[in-house]
Amino acid sequence: MPADLAVIGLGHLGLPLVQAAVAAGIDTVGYDTDPRPCAELRAGRTPVEGSLTASEIRRVLSGGFRPTTSAAELGRVRTAVICSPTPLGPDRTVDLTALRDAARALAARLRPHTTVLLESAVPPGTTENVLRPLLEEGSGLVAGRDFHLACSPSRLDPGNRTHTYASTPKVIGGLTPACTESAAAFYGRLTDKVVRARGPREAEMTKVLETNFRHVNIALVNEMAVACHDLGVDLWDVIRCAETKPFGFHPFRPGPGVGGHGVPVDPGSLPYSGRTPGHPLRMVSLAQEINDRMPSYVIQRCATLLNEHGKSVRGARVLLLGVTYKPDSADQEASPAREIAGRLMDMGAQIGYHDPHVLDWRVRQLPVPRADSLYEAAAAADLTVLLQQHRTYDLQGLAVKAQLLLDTRGATPAGAAHRL
Repeated sequence: MPADLAVIGLGHLGLPLVQAAVAAGIDTVGYDTDPRPCAELRAGRTPVEGSLTASEIRRVLSGGFRPTTSAAELGRVRTAVICSPTPLGPDRTVDLTALRDAARALAARLRPHTTVLLESAVPPGTTENVLRPLLEEGSGLVAGRDFHLACSPSRLDPGNRTHTYASTPKVIGGLTPACTESAAAFYGRLTDKVVRARGPREAEMTKVLETNFRHVNIALVNEMAVACHDLGVDLWDVIRCAETKPFGFHPFRPGPGVGGHGVPVDPGSLPYSGRTPGHPLRMVSLAQEINDRMPSYVIQRCATLLNEHGKSVRGARVLLLGVTYKPDSADQEASPAREIAGRLMDMGAQIGYHDPHVLDWRVRQLPVPRADSLYEAAAAADLTVLLQQHRTYDLQGLAVKAQLLLDTRGATPAGAAHRL
């Protein structure tokens, strides 16, 4: 049965789009080049932690959403949105393998007058220099003439109840003005506001700027955290004071590292940027270097605190609280918790964890013991490290129970714990 929309890539980007489309009454099918997400969805389970809940999945399925492993469905829709993951590879360049696979699957079935949209986070030039050729070569159609092509990078903030899909403006950049308007007509059914960019590269670069803005500013406060600790200055009080300035300042807070799905990208290092890259974004690489050092700094602080209390890391019982990358979410993407746990294990520490959203946690393929009783575990541990401040944590009570508490998020009451 034909559908209005095909969402290609049923992960962190695709599932919220499915939810928004079904809520708007759009007949939607979902396809993934990996058959596992479809099987999980059909069984009523989420294929990725931190995305839709089981009840939300049941709701979209009852609303008519159809996950499918049949690529033939892609040739029967008016709009196809590619939401494939684009992680950083080992060389820290964006891996477009899943996007290319999705494009080839779509191209073989692409019909005239279809609107193709790209939501994946990609470097500038990807829509025109990677996606367009794959679609044209596989279909025999011409983008901008036979079908519409546009980029509209995702702006999701998982777990945010204030800024929903509908209330977050969508940036759209089409290959032609007609492509932009076709994309705007589609997203106008899902969101309150559509922002038209000059073209695909401007839309792609918007995502780069937004992501790098976050990483650079987090790097600044992470460096400030280290400097303030050395100087005996309470950084958290400094931030509290600074954020009272009504202009020219936006508060960011330090932490044990930076996680999430938005990876920092330096477009100057890309081989297909369209011109010789002579000006890489040095601030971005420096920020990444600083943020990558934070797990090591947390380990250093752990070792120092234990030593100051007459204990060695080797043999110490260390309890990690909150192993997800953001509060009140089960999403563990790029969370620094795993690296911190691994390094402590290398130093001979006995690691345990507690997280209300993660019932099973593994580090280097080894299961980490989960604390059933938070207060009892904190009282028994030589050191408790708060890595993520889930709202269910009573931090004041925890500070009383824990023998030694390191708060990497500045979430405990002043004086109740050692802060990053």
